[in-house]
Amino acid sequence: MSEELQDELEAINSIYGDGCLVRSNDNKNTYILTPPGESSSLRIEFPQSYPAEPPVVIGTNSTGEHGKRGDAARELSLFRQAVGTVYQPGIVCLFDAIEELTRLLEACGPGDQQRSESPCEDVGDIETSEVKEPASSELTIPEPPWIISDPFVELKSTFVARCAKVTSVEEAEAFLQHLLATDKKVRTATHNITAWRIQGPNNTSFQDCNDDGETAAGGRLLHLMQLMDIWNAMVVVTRWYGGHKLGPRRFALINQTARDAFVKAGYVIESSSSKKKGSNKA
Repeated sequence: MSEELQDELEAINSIYGDGCLVRSNDNKNTYILTPPGESSSLRIEFPQSYPAEPPVVIGTNSTGEHGKRGDAARELSLFRQAVGTVYQPGIVCLFDAIEELTRLLEACGPGDQQRSESPCEDVGDIETSEVKEPASSELTIPEPPWIISDPFVELKSTFVARCAKVTSVEEAEAFLQHLLATDKKVRTATHNITAWRIQGPNNTSFQDCNDDGETAAGGRLLHLMQLMDIWNAMVVVTRWYGGHKLGPRRFALINQTARDAFVKAGYVIESSSSKKKGSNKA
């Protein structure tokens, strides 16, 4: 077992629970993966050179008491699709593949035979949230001091980020509601992904995020803010789907757009030495 695979096995089992990924009894290169919340276990073979070469999803291992054969076939097909989507040579991929499988299953809904034969489209890229009409109370606060990024466009999908200084969770929530209430274009976008980090009194801190249907995107935004040491700020990344699936590339675009807004707002100073400065400014 390579060091990368050993680390990945420990990480997967620590995140999803012991027994999520275990070695098969009949082959030292084959492992049994039981994705969280699913009835089917999957047999995965890791080449000796993994992660330089991708894992091979051999088939299903077993079906739970309440599982259905069609569900198992669908999960197998979707997991193969997930691995193909997230794998990059030289980089371990199981965590991203499990998250992608979860997203695909949520997007597809309850399985049927037709879906098991033809994996569902990457509709996590295109579903929109339910559009709600604004409440009158959401219109009473002043316009938030948004700093807006340049638009980033790829394959006709457009990404725009807004960031603003906030000093409380209530203020962050109010800013978001005001944006959705007053900007119909934003309100009807495919996704509005949010994250904020706030330092409170007595060394308290508040951090939160929302994927708005784009699985794991909010957490990645929050992680970006942590890496950039940004506090007392929030960011909203809006995406309008353009008709073409972007795969994992969309996460890079989401973070790139958010970073552009932070730079424009002065939360990070661009310099030749690439030094970063936090937002602990008045």
